[in-house]
Amino acid sequence: MALAFENPEHVVLLDDMLARRTAQAAGLTVWGTLRVLLEAKSQGVMDRIEPYVDRLVNAGMWLSDDIRRRILILAGEGPPKTGVG
Repeated sequence: MALAFENPEHVVLLDDMLARRTAQAAGLTVWGTLRVLLEAKSQGVMDRIEPYVDRLVNAGMWLSDDIRRRILILAGEGPPKTGVG
């Protein structure tokens, strides 16, 4: 994070929540691994992010079912949530 403070015009990659909050409070632009996957897909680097999300979870990255569902919807790989009422 020290390097990020020296280069605040760049994006810092962090997944740890406390580190993210600290960096954001300091005015840094923070992306996590899931944002990188979304950006890669939007740039045509990959067709699907779901296999990579699954690999991250299988490797020990904690991800709630809700966040997993939401990230796949953002990537156009999951059904949109339908509301009632």
